[in-house]
Amino acid sequence: MTDRIQQQLDFLAEIDKMKSVLRQTLLIDRSRRENDAEHSWHLAMTAMVLAEYAGPTVDLNHVLRMALVHDLVEIDAGDTFAYDTAGYADKDDRERAAADRLFALLPGDQGPMLRALWEEFEAMETPDARYAAACDRLQPLLHTYLTDGHTWTLGGGVTEEQVWQRMAVVEDAVPALWPFVQEVIAWGLRTGKLRPDPEAAQ
Repeated sequence: MTDRIQQQLDFLAEIDKMKSVLRQTLLIDRSRRENDAEHSWHLAMTAMVLAEYAGPTVDLNHVLRMALVHDLVEIDAGDTFAYDTAGYADKDDRERAAADRLFALLPGDQGPMLRALWEEFEAMETPDARYAAACDRLQPLLHTYLTDGHTWTLGGGVTEEQVWQRMAVVEDAVPALWPFVQEVIAWGLRTGKLRPDPEAAQ
């Protein structure tokens, strides 16, 4: 084998660890927690199935590449729960250190290419990245709704304002799906799965 092939195979073996990184999201059948690899696959499928609602300039192939790469850093950094304020304090540092190690495992032309996909996704500035991010928020929202609000009730509960903030990219990037977001948040408030915004009650 060439050194290049060895590096590529070593990288593929390393990223198998994604299958062991557990998220807070339950599978819809509630049998266990979802892992990062399953989430990345489901995100890619979400982006593909909902592509007709993306903006006209969105490149689906590019979005799918971002979907497959976006959580690789969690092999080292771990999954940070979306509503864990303390966990987000050092999230960027942990994930950048992970990116430095993981993408360096690949040959010199491939590592920077995959890292650029990850960086683009994180920045959420391009139409492709914003559509990818919107799908990344929609996928667990669907799980939350179909598992009776499971993730919203963890760690003392989640407020509606936290969910509105996290889901805002959907209104911008996939406005056709915004009524679904509104409906799920309204359901969460009706059922007590979401805590109401204290300021709204004043």
